[in-house]
Amino acid sequence: MATFGSLPLTGAGGEPVSFPHTIASHGLASLKPATPSDDGAYRIALRIDDAAVAVVLRPEGRAMSVASPRRLGARAADEALAQVRRMFRLDDDLAPFYAIARDDDLLRWTTGGAGRMLASPTVFEDVVKTICTTNCAWSGTIRMVGALVDDLGGGAFPSPGQMARAKESWYRDVARAGYRGAYLRALAREVARGALDLEALRPGRGLDDDACEAALLALPGVGPYAAAHAMQLLGRHHRLILDSWTRPTYLRLSEKKRAKDTTIVRAFKKYGAYAGLAFWLYITREWHP
Repeated sequence: MATFGSLPLTGAGGEPVSFPHTIASHGLASLKPATPSDDGAYRIALRIDDAAVAVVLRPEGRAMSVASPRRLGARAADEALAQVRRMFRLDDDLAPFYAIARDDDLLRWTTGGAGRMLASPTVFEDVVKTICTTNCAWSGTIRMVGALVDDLGGGAFPSPGQMARAKESWYRDVARAGYRGAYLRALAREVARGALDLEALRPGRGLDDDACEAALLALPGVGPYAAAHAMQLLGRHHRLILDSWTRPTYLRLSEKKRAKDTTIVRAFKKYGAYAGLAFWLYITREWHP
């Protein structure tokens, strides 16, 4: 295993970034092409030059090392580091969120560096994986994403072109994606032919949150839940992810018998642009020892 780079575990505002909290920040982070690990590292295959490149990320004090089982050239190493930087969203500034959380007994625990939602190297991958979570059990999501990675991507997440070239029968019979198959193929075709630029949805690319949400909702297979989920992974944190798991989890933790969505939203209003992030951290606190 050859270490070829290191990245500081520090956000744009000088705030700490917790490696273990980030790699366990949400369920998609555990899906292929990531590989579960019991040693505190995060293993994932990145797509570089249309090939799967395995990398291993490990925390080392206030930094993380990036290594690979095989020697990488300078350009490939730089690309791998750039992808990891995007995944951990090290250019995001969560200091304003922590400033509010420090005075909140329920979320003060996050100020040691929790709160970054681990992203995929591309927005395309995050949107596809999010669509694969809609209206199905988690086992179905694992199956669909696993098929995309293993059968189409050769061990890494497939490119839009690879997904666009897959036949309808593959989505039906191999991935067993159901109605999502048509949505995934349509999305991949639009991105592959350059008619749709999902990377333009990243913060700082000219779209405000409302415009980003509208663009997401216009995509095939993306409704309010999926749009809110994708926005969290983009670092746009004002929308709450409200679905069949988050609602009852909130009721259980808050010891309420019932609550309208407007009531839940109001409970996190003080967090402003970070309301959705605060809600997510509140309902997932039990995931983190």
